Amino acid sequence: MEKDKDNKKEIKEEIKSDKTDDVLADNEAEDILHVKKESNGLEELPEDVKKKLEKRQAEKEGKANKKGKKGKVKRKKKKEKKQVSVGKAFILATYNNTKVTITDMNGDVISWASAGVAGFKGPKKSTPYAAQIITRIAVGKAREAGLSEVSVFIKGVGTGRESAVRALNANGLIVNLIKDITPMPHNGCRKRKPRRV
Repeated sequence: MEKDKDNKKEIKEEIKSDKTDDVLADNEAEDILHVKKESNGLEELPEDVKKKLEKRQAEKEGKANKKGKKGKVKRKKKKEKKQVSVGKAFILATYNNTKVTITDMNGDVISWASAGVAGFKGPKKSTPYAAQIITRIAVGKAREAGLSEVSVFIKGVGTGRESAVRALNANGLIVNLIKDITPMPHNGCRKRKPRRV
């Protein structure tokens, strides 16, 4: 937020030198800043979601420190993140939850997110808004690996299906393919007998 204010001030001062009207300069500065954000590709996460993610990260670090005090600490080698430009995005949208997994073409997971990770609980986990937020989180991690194009595979009939695909596109990934892989029975199991009332 502070960076945005600083950037807005700088842009406003540049415009002021050309124009005399303060209100016009302020509106133009806001428009330019919005365009710069969009060109970056990633939209900012809401403050409450950011806080929940930071809190969760702090808890993980706290648990790691407690484990380290008890015994010898085995140091793991940091894995080098491989650069992947084309991948697959799997969206699982059920009635109760939404999950987004982004993989490379072999199926090795690059990043993932679910509604619970973003701090949603109960019936809010299956909403289109939750799907949008978790897609932003997953794409943010995947962009670090250099991902730019994805093929999307959607599974399930939840409400977060469409908004997750739209969020992939809005966050700077090029969507090559959208395929529905929801399992459908070919008259498989015998249905329950009708309930007698």
